[in-house]
Amino acid sequence: MLKHINSTASPKRQLASAEYSRILSAAVISARFRKMLLADPVKAISDGYSGEKFEIGADEKNRLANIRANSLADFAAQLSLI
Repeated sequence: MLKHINSTASPKRQLASAEYSRILSAAVISARFRKMLLADPVKAISDGYSGEKFEIGADEKNRLANIRANSLADFAAQLSLI
């Protein structure tokens, strides 16, 4: 299960958690976005989804670039460890 947004976390960390939720929501809705996210997370996030951009900093993009997943469930599990 994904981590809940911790109200005592830094604003930067809260923003990243909220954006991770948006990314996962887009991946659930769109098979195309999901395939891109699994193949190249950084490109998928940089391209955005349906005109929406994701507010992810360079550190978070680097962490996402290291995720290697074959399914959205696996991606979400690895994302929850970040």
